[in-house]
Amino acid sequence: MSGDQQASAGRRLSRRHLLLGGASAGIGAVGALGIDLATKAGPTAVAEPLNGTQTVPFYGVHQAGIDTVPQSNASLIALDLVPGTDAAALRRLLKILTSDAARLSQGEAALADSEPELAVAPARLTVTFGFGPGLVALAGGAAPSWLRPLPAFGIDRLDPAWADGDLLLQIAADDALTVAHATRMLLKDSRSFSTVRWVQTGFRRAPGSVKPGTTMRNLFGQVDGTVNFVPGTPDFERLVWGHAGNPAWLHGGTGFVLRRVAMQLDKWDKLDRAGREASVGRTLSNGAPLTGVNETDEPDFDAKTAIGFPVIPEFSHLRRARSENPDERILRRGYNYDDLPTAGSVSNSGLLFVTFQADVDAQFVPIQRRLDALDLLNEWTTPIGSAVFAIPPGCAAGGYIGDTLF
Repeated sequence: MSGDQQASAGRRLSRRHLLLGGASAGIGAVGALGIDLATKAGPTAVAEPLNGTQTVPFYGVHQAGIDTVPQSNASLIALDLVPGTDAAALRRLLKILTSDAARLSQGEAALADSEPELAVAPARLTVTFGFGPGLVALAGGAAPSWLRPLPAFGIDRLDPAWADGDLLLQIAADDALTVAHATRMLLKDSRSFSTVRWVQTGFRRAPGSVKPGTTMRNLFGQVDGTVNFVPGTPDFERLVWGHAGNPAWLHGGTGFVLRRVAMQLDKWDKLDRAGREASVGRTLSNGAPLTGVNETDEPDFDAKTAIGFPVIPEFSHLRRARSENPDERILRRGYNYDDLPTAGSVSNSGLLFVTFQADVDAQFVPIQRRLDALDLLNEWTTPIGSAVFAIPPGCAAGGYIGDTLF
């Protein structure tokens, strides 16, 4: 065969290879080279665990979802018990809810799960239960003195649609699909015993978006939740789990407050950066107090400007929230919400401000009174929802949440 014939045959073979045999030949080539390539790539890297496989223990002295690092998605649901529900029916409800919540938190399907495939990625799912005064009375228990609606505050514009309830479910995970599935399973469990009063959903940064331990930001762009309690410390034990004055069935539990705070983002847009920082008392860049450099620097409320005004204004949120009484502190666990805008506005957003404290009257109310009296941030925020619940202690395997109440 001449050189021209060989070249022509080579071109025909190459073209035929591409058109007819390229796919299978390519697969064969990859298969043949796979071992060699793997060898040349060096030691096999250890795969990072998936976020979805992470679990939080359900059973224990305390309920999960309180000292747990806040997850990225949460659904807060209040249920009203249907008329005719008695203590025996309530006990059955709590047993069913406890069983399925425990299963789902460990990546197992609920007992009557119609979509068990959705349960396999718990993503640090926690379910935290709270009791309203009506539920406690139905069970025959003594309610703590603070288990009632908060006092009226001048800044409140409360909508009854976001208030009260008999039974609270706080369902949180690092995956929105996990939260949605757990919510549906638990509502199916409770539909014969209760009706849904309200549902409030919120979000934070997704896992991996920022460095672990980074304080969340609200939709004003502010760092929100600086200098929070650290689980396991004496302050946490005393001011969150403390039970002085609480009935025995609540020991190991705590108090829960939810404030739905509407944020006027469209109005906030008109405020310059200096005004925003003065209203909060912190820099927007990293959350440092106006007298400091880092977020966790202690604020100096005595520092003055060159013309004698306080560097951290008296009307700032930081100054008004701070108390000289170390017992007036709370554990904060906030979530942003972002709903459908109303006509003529760009946003309908705000903060689900969740707090945990052993005594709502002694810890939360004094802070809120100071904010009510003088907090410039009130110009751009409005509380539109408010609810208080008692969070019972955790339970052991074989028990159920609320068993101390009966």
